[in-house]
Amino acid sequence: MNNEVIDKKRREFLGASALVFSGAMLGVPAMTSATAIAADYRQNPFTLVYDGAITKNEPGKVNIHPVAYKLNGLEIVANVYTPANYDPSQKYPAIVVAHPNGGVKEQVAGRYAQHLAEQGYITITADAAYQGASGGEPRSVDKPANRVEDIHGMADFITRYPGVDVTRLGLLGVCGGGGYSLAAAKTDKRFKSIATLSMFNSGRVRRNGYVDSQLATIQDRLQQASNAHAQEVAGGEIFYSGDANLTDEQIATLPFDLYRQGYEYYWKTHAHPGSTFKYTTSSLLDLMRWDATDQIDLIDKPLLMIAGSKADSLYMTEDTFAKATGTNDKELFKIDGATHIETYWVPEYVEAAIGKLTPFFARTLSSDRS
Repeated sequence: MNNEVIDKKRREFLGASALVFSGAMLGVPAMTSATAIAADYRQNPFTLVYDGAITKNEPGKVNIHPVAYKLNGLEIVANVYTPANYDPSQKYPAIVVAHPNGGVKEQVAGRYAQHLAEQGYITITADAAYQGASGGEPRSVDKPANRVEDIHGMADFITRYPGVDVTRLGLLGVCGGGGYSLAAAKTDKRFKSIATLSMFNSGRVRRNGYVDSQLATIQDRLQQASNAHAQEVAGGEIFYSGDANLTDEQIATLPFDLYRQGYEYYWKTHAHPGSTFKYTTSSLLDLMRWDATDQIDLIDKPLLMIAGSKADSLYMTEDTFAKATGTNDKELFKIDGATHIETYWVPEYVEAAIGKLTPFFARTLSSDRS
């Protein structure tokens, strides 16, 4: 698909979603570590919503390339970032970046993809199937098998991209994308090293509740998911979970930093019309029987796991790290003072994460190791 068609599809998608964004931008509360200024996707030609985002492609600088490709019959929309002075006749290491649950490529995944391109990597980040600007009906299906296949699909595409050295392919997953990246890397040995940022084990949380707070209602929620699936396949209404139009006051009373700051990030300061918390309730049939740590010992490549020291999601990174016994080359790095969402955008915490990712990928994706 050529860029003109991709741009047309992007404009149609964003135009249809503009009202969603407009409502989300009302009443921005202050973030915890710093004051975040709301980023308007409409002010960026690529609809990027992070600080320092590319606004135009210039010779000699990191460039962004909107692309689209087919995956299992669905159209996947992605952004490829190429390093400064990119020469397709040369060979570059590449990194696949998987976005968080509910996120899209224009948010934190794009931010880290651009930073890594600044370090000399060709990077790719794509909207998950059934989500964002990618194809698939019904919308907002969120099944682990799909998310894992998305990562394989990004690897398929980027390893055929001009200039990519297929022997030097890395993987970075953020939040839910971190859990799914671990699952993909268990068997996809094209990835020579794996990193996660604020890793979120989607199966454990959907099954047990956040911080294992809903153990008593597992069977009830499975029944609800079963009922939703039955109605869906019968052609009835599609039910959704995780969607809530909360006021600032209601957000402030949420029990966990991840949710309080998550609503602020996704609905206000870094809102994008392709991003949504909701997912089909029937997806829980797959989510609740899945776990990112199952067969985690199959990962035998270098592993770096990064999380905020004050993140209430830290327990998932620590649990997964301890179970990743298949590799001796592993490190758990805690960003001092950071919560989960703050690793997405607070400059000092992003800098700390990049400060670990840069030498990790430089070492593990060097031409000497290929």
